[in-house]
Amino acid sequence: MKKLYYFIVLLTGAFVIQSCNTPPSASPEAIAAFESVIPKPVSATHTGNAFLITDKTTVIADPSAMEVGNYLVNLLRPATGFNLPLSESKDEASSGAIVLSIIDNKSLGDEGYELAVTTEQVTISANKPAGLFYGVQTLRQILPAAIEQSAVQTATWEIATGTITDHPEYTWRGSMLDVARHFFSVADVKRYIDLISLYKMNVLHLHLSDDQGWRIEIKSWPNLATHGGSTQVGGGAGGYYTQEQYAGIVAYAQARFITIVPEIDMPGHINSALASYGELNGGITIVPAEGRIDLSPKTSVIDGKSKPTQLYTGTEVGFSTLQLKKEATFKFVDDVIRELSALTPGPYIHIGGDEASVTKKEEYIVFINRFNEIVKSHGKRMIGWDEIAQGTIDSTVTVQLWHSEEFGQLAVEKGSRLVMSPAKKVYLDMQYDSATRLGLHWAAYIEVADSYNWDPATLIDGVAKENIVGIEAPLWSETIVTMDDIEYMIFPRLPGIAEIGWTTTANRSWEEYKVRLAKHAPRWKVMGIDYYPSTQVPWAK
Repeated sequence: MKKLYYFIVLLTGAFVIQSCNTPPSASPEAIAAFESVIPKPVSATHTGNAFLITDKTTVIADPSAMEVGNYLVNLLRPATGFNLPLSESKDEASSGAIVLSIIDNKSLGDEGYELAVTTEQVTISANKPAGLFYGVQTLRQILPAAIEQSAVQTATWEIATGTITDHPEYTWRGSMLDVARHFFSVADVKRYIDLISLYKMNVLHLHLSDDQGWRIEIKSWPNLATHGGSTQVGGGAGGYYTQEQYAGIVAYAQARFITIVPEIDMPGHINSALASYGELNGGITIVPAEGRIDLSPKTSVIDGKSKPTQLYTGTEVGFSTLQLKKEATFKFVDDVIRELSALTPGPYIHIGGDEASVTKKEEYIVFINRFNEIVKSHGKRMIGWDEIAQGTIDSTVTVQLWHSEEFGQLAVEKGSRLVMSPAKKVYLDMQYDSATRLGLHWAAYIEVADSYNWDPATLIDGVAKENIVGIEAPLWSETIVTMDDIEYMIFPRLPGIAEIGWTTTANRSWEEYKVRLAKHAPRWKVMGIDYYPSTQVPWAK
């Protein structure tokens, strides 16, 4: 009897030990999150178990990855309440750690990563810190949505085990924010950066000037900001970024591996500058009170000098232009591009070039060629809207296609590569349908499926994938006033556009994508994102 007792005790002890060593199984929610990453990875395979982030978890990073490591712990600490100490990598594997590792794997490229999750450890590996950052965004998405909370939450912080291997299809994956028609604060721009970085976008194009407002301080021409930036569409108070504030935006974006591309729209869309300095003006007069535009070619003169135009708060376009034969014009252009280039570490300066309706074509071509020379002289590369294909451009110039197939084809014939921003597909200021409370519809009504179901490489005859640098989704702000407005117009369309830029066409399907998209709604709610609840998406309860 005593032998039987000892046998039962021994058997029970063995069962307890085995139970303690049994790895935790992943919950259905954790597996669903693993399968719902946006953009869709190249490959993702889960193995059914789970890694748990606890108060014993540490973060270990290679020396060159410490900035990403800091980003990760700052992302995880608020909701978990855990200390999550960060240290430099060690040779031995560390149980219970999240490890950020720089490796040599040419198949991943500069932005790819591998995320390997076991019950003992999470490892994100990449060739460059940018890849680690994108791996962190995937890790973020496969954690419970409560990880986005700013206060400590009671939750089980589980991550489904498995392996994700991933790298992008295009190198330019961006969005444009129009801060000229309506001005948005530094805090708003930083939130925009955070929102696009969640979906692995890497370019923020800032539309810094237009007829309705000039939004960047230029020290050699101070009235541009103080006067030209004083108002906005509708007549409300405008605003502008000091050079120090702009530098802060650039640094914030750099920490999230986003390149800022600043745009000064010329030679049209320039009234805010003409209203600031009379010597730039050729006599076009605006009558904003009645919404009428006088396009008479005469020059208005006061004391022998052209007078400034009036500040403009309407939404019509195509009435303003720089003056080709004025000496002040190219001093102005050179000074603006010089100061902006010094503030912008990225390689591009966007010169606009669109809708120059009152600029003579032969003069327009001269303008574009001169702009290109000036941009190059300050160590940058010119990018502009598709109309600039009419100039003498080459492979050093990037063309942003928004409406003209003809100009897109012409740009490619001249050796330029395209950023694809077709208005009928990715203009985020377009209404979803006729009942949408914000936006316009001059290009199209763009529902979520419309913005997702297209292929940049087959959109235009004669333009193939090798002619395309990437995609960009612009948000113009004629009707956009608040951050809630921004979020309502970009969500849920922006994640799908990000997927077009990241994921191969062969690996994309609307029927499959909309199910993944639906599972992101709880995360958006936690993040306070005011999204449009499209009926095309089977939203998660």
